[in-house]
Amino acid sequence: MNTKQPPLILFENITKSYVTGNTTYEALKGITISIQKGEFVAIMGPSGSGKSTLLNILTGIDRPTSGRVVFAGAELRAKSENALSKWRGKHVGIVFQFFQLIPTLTALENVLLALELGGGGGLPRRQWRERAMLCLETVAIKDYAHRQPGQLSGGQQQRVAIARALANNPPVLIADEPTGNLDSRSAQQVFETLARLTEQGKTVVYVTHDPQLATLATARIELFDGHVAGHHNADATVTIDRIPTGVLR
Repeated sequence: MNTKQPPLILFENITKSYVTGNTTYEALKGITISIQKGEFVAIMGPSGSGKSTLLNILTGIDRPTSGRVVFAGAELRAKSENALSKWRGKHVGIVFQFFQLIPTLTALENVLLALELGGGGGLPRRQWRERAMLCLETVAIKDYAHRQPGQLSGGQQQRVAIARALANNPPVLIADEPTGNLDSRSAQQVFETLARLTEQGKTVVYVTHDPQLATLATARIELFDGHVAGHHNADATVTIDRIPTGVLR
């Protein structure tokens, strides 16, 4: 009997094209992949391979030209822009390369702002501060809750950004080059933080150019020229390169 759980995220024959004047650029060319709940997924590939486009479609910021994106059984393409925005606020936390913290707010206030914008993650307002402090504690930055971003190192700022992404308790975190501005030690710490979150049930999908950091992942997707590397047939179902369980510490 097959007891395998259905994927949390399914990309089914996804294409994405952009038209500029008389030129059509194909960013994604028939990609089919699946991601299971609790996986730590690295997306790799050279510049222009389609990594950011894939993330934008996953978060609902962009829509595919053709194909289906199914998230926990719901097809994203069927949602209106308003419904998609509300869905994103509940289901996806986004971590950016350049942190994008509000410089005049403290770490705690940055997380509280995310709760304000996201509706509080289903919590009454009186519990928001407690929730924000818990998010900061989860990423080991609670002791710096009352410092502004300019008083923190790059690695500390990125951990605040992860806490902010966790504020509304989304099941999925998306990180686009989250260590691009960090030294190697800070980068390692940030990725270890993301890895620990998967042990708590989160699904983490991140883009990186660093092969060493990609080894922390439990699954890897390597893109090249809009395809998953080695699978250029648009009709092919792609099996992600999965690492044996027990790798994370």
